Amino acid sequence: MPLTPLETLLTILAITLGTMITRFTPFILFPESKELPPIISYLGKVLPPAMMGLLVIYCLKNISPIIAPYGIPELIAITFTSIIHLWKRNVLLSIGAGTLIYMFLIQVIFI
Repeated sequence: MPLTPLETLLTILAITLGTMITRFTPFILFPESKELPPIISYLGKVLPPAMMGLLVIYCLKNISPIIAPYGIPELIAITFTSIIHLWKRNVLLSIGAGTLIYMFLIQVIFI
């Protein structure tokens, strides 16, 4: 069902407001002039690696070692991504290169 122009405008405004609230709230709650609470500092250190681990597990959850291609493209891509990241220490480069190698493997090599 198509939206009316008013509904479209209200949807855009709601999305804009939600985005602004989520972007500005941390700066309002934790201004630069004040010290961060210890729990926020702790979460800032532990959550990024925990989320990356969660994403890796989620991406690998449907791989079966008994069904071809046995998870080989995923293992090659993970190895390649890890090597690139350890070598260059650039998250964007390592994720981009890992994605490219994985797409190449599953679309060209492991058809």
